[in-house]
Amino acid sequence: MKIYSTRHGQTDFNKRDVVLGTTDIELNETGLLQAEQLAEKVSGLDIDIIITSPMKRAMKTAQLVAEKNNLEIITDVRLREWDYGGYEEKTRFTEGFAENKKNFGVRMGKKGESLLQLAHRVYSAIDDIIKNYSNKNILVVSHGGVCRVIETYFNDMTTVEFENWFMDNCQIIEYSSQECDDEQD
Repeated sequence: MKIYSTRHGQTDFNKRDVVLGTTDIELNETGLLQAEQLAEKVSGLDIDIIITSPMKRAMKTAQLVAEKNNLEIITDVRLREWDYGGYEEKTRFTEGFAENKKNFGVRMGKKGESLLQLAHRVYSAIDDIIKNYSNKNILVVSHGGVCRVIETYFNDMTTVEFENWFMDNCQIIEYSSQECDDEQD
């Protein structure tokens, strides 16, 4: 089994370095083009199904890929973006944002999700994907914060590595469920 992880196409918030978590906005023109290019890349991969966040930007990315490749889409609310609380719709350079993001037990912006809460829901989604689709190759379409947590599911990261890890819009990373099985042995 292979799991391919990708981040949705660009939005206007992404372009302006504005924190985008629970705000449900559409892709911009660049994002639509990126999603179409992703659909081309996916046509060369052996993917059986797409599992996506239900947020508009991820859904549109998944739909463009699915249409081009005749793939079924399943939504999973656990793949929605990190709730950044009071940091939502503020610049990424807002005082406290970077520090709060690496304090795993602290809710983002006082009322959002902690990294522990985010990891719990994303890990449970990946656990279920591996359990329920073990004989298929899956494309997971989600968000930057979720992709970072998916990376930690398959690869150990220090706090500094986690803090600095970044995934471009519509970049694809391939994982094998075997990687987790090897770690558990």
